[in-house]
Amino acid sequence: MTDGRSWQGNWKVRLYERVRERGHESLTAFAEARPTASLVALAEELGPDDLAGVQVFSGLVEEAERSHQVTRLVRGQFVRELHTHLPSGWPFPLENENRFKAARVLASWYSFTPESHKARVDQVSDALFANPPPTGWRPLGPDDELLRTLLPDEEA
Repeated sequence: MTDGRSWQGNWKVRLYERVRERGHESLTAFAEARPTASLVALAEELGPDDLAGVQVFSGLVEEAERSHQVTRLVRGQFVRELHTHLPSGWPFPLENENRFKAARVLASWYSFTPESHKARVDQVSDALFANPPPTGWRPLGPDDELLRTLLPDEEA
């Protein structure tokens, strides 16, 4: 966890230097090599004392917008939130505590969704509650078949 130093100096330069030091050409490539790691875990790997998860996400959004891959980023963030908050996968039955846990995943996912995709994430969240995926469903990345069905690519 950072102690506030993450915002000192040019954090974007620091972020991308660390990514390159680890052999990746982009932050996206670094993150996709760790598709189930939380944003905090990614930040801690890049700089445990001077980078924050929100900075990693900001960089990922910038790269996704440039490459027209925002929907893929949004699916990837769902995977990260699910693995963080429901490591055993989608719960069943979807009532009481299980419903709350699933709602937490979806709320966290929504909070890390660019404005351009919030309405779609709302629709997917509603669909997941109305027609839950198989018990224990744990997509391992943004290309999961069910996840792509729920949130297909639309970018050019």
